[in-house]
Amino acid sequence: MATTEIITVQRRRKYHWPEAQLNFWLVIVIISSAVLLGVFAYLTSIQNSLKLGIPWILPYMITTSTLCILFIILLLGLISQQQLLPGIVVLGSFILFVLFLTGLIETSIQLYGPSGAVNSYCGSRPNTNVIDSQQTSAWLANQGLCTDWRAAFAFEIVGTVFLLWMMVMAYQVNRDDFE
Repeated sequence: MATTEIITVQRRRKYHWPEAQLNFWLVIVIISSAVLLGVFAYLTSIQNSLKLGIPWILPYMITTSTLCILFIILLLGLISQQQLLPGIVVLGSFILFVLFLTGLIETSIQLYGPSGAVNSYCGSRPNTNVIDSQQTSAWLANQGLCTDWRAAFAFEIVGTVFLLWMMVMAYQVNRDDFE
């Protein structure tokens, strides 16, 4: 009896990622995530030192930023092995986009919300008639916290936009639609 040998040929599809755009995206998103991680960790430590309650946005954004950094590390590993698939990038970017957008909405409410918003305390000036080092120090600390919240808001916008851009870029790579 003759034996029949079946040979299957598996062809791997090669995806062509635009290197300059991908590298630019990676740098901006890692910077954005690192800044957000640092700012929200600092705000959490301030809340702890003052023995105040911690708003849910602080640990939420610490976790989201950490997940984004881990996602970038995963992407770098896949890039080094030349196995970066658009599906992985779209899925991870979409999940992080939703998380960043949620954080952006809550940060904007905390910063510019109706009553007791952070930004409402940012315009206060110390009494100019009395020069008191403790009052000046408190004013500087207040301005520093206001700047931290504004920086967090700005970097959340940057992170959200760049994650959306990455979903579009991965879709274009999947369709071989890149110029």
